[in-house]
Amino acid sequence: MGLEIQLNEHNKQEYPPMHTVEHILNQTMVRMFGCPRSKNAHIERKKSKCDYLLQEEPSAEMMAEVERRVNEIIDQHLPVTIEFIPKTEAGAIVDLSKLPDDASDMLRIVRIGNYDACACIGTHVSNTSEIGHFKMLTYDYTEGRLRMRFKLIE
Repeated sequence: MGLEIQLNEHNKQEYPPMHTVEHILNQTMVRMFGCPRSKNAHIERKKSKCDYLLQEEPSAEMMAEVERRVNEIIDQHLPVTIEFIPKTEAGAIVDLSKLPDDASDMLRIVRIGNYDACACIGTHVSNTSEIGHFKMLTYDYTEGRLRMRFKLIE
C-alpha cells in the first residue's frame, strides 16, 4: 500500500507536466505547420516522443522555433482548466477524430489558457508555471513523418 501511495504522488509530480506540455506542443505544431495533432505519442516521465505528419522536412531553424514557442507559452503561466461539454457541441471546439467509438456523450475538455483545447482524460498541471522548460532532444523526418523526442528541464 505504501508503494501505491508513493507511485500516485510520483505521477502527480512528474507525469502531469509532461502530459500538459504534449498539449502545448501539439497546438504549436498545428499553428506552425497546419498539420494534425500528433499521430502517435509516447509520453513518459523522463523523455517523450511525438510523431507528426508533415508534407516536407522542417529546417533546423523551424525546429528551434518550435522549442522557443512551446517555452514562450509555458512562460506565460497559463491556467489549465477542465470543463465538461456534450459531444454534440465539442466538435466545434476540438478535433474529435481520435475519440474511441464508445466515448461518452459528455466529453472532458482540457484548456490551456486560450492557447489550446483538447478532449482528454489524462492528468495535467493546474498552471503552465508547473511544467519547467521544454527541451527538444532529437528529431528525424522520414517519408512524411516527423518524430520529435523531448524532455522537461527545471
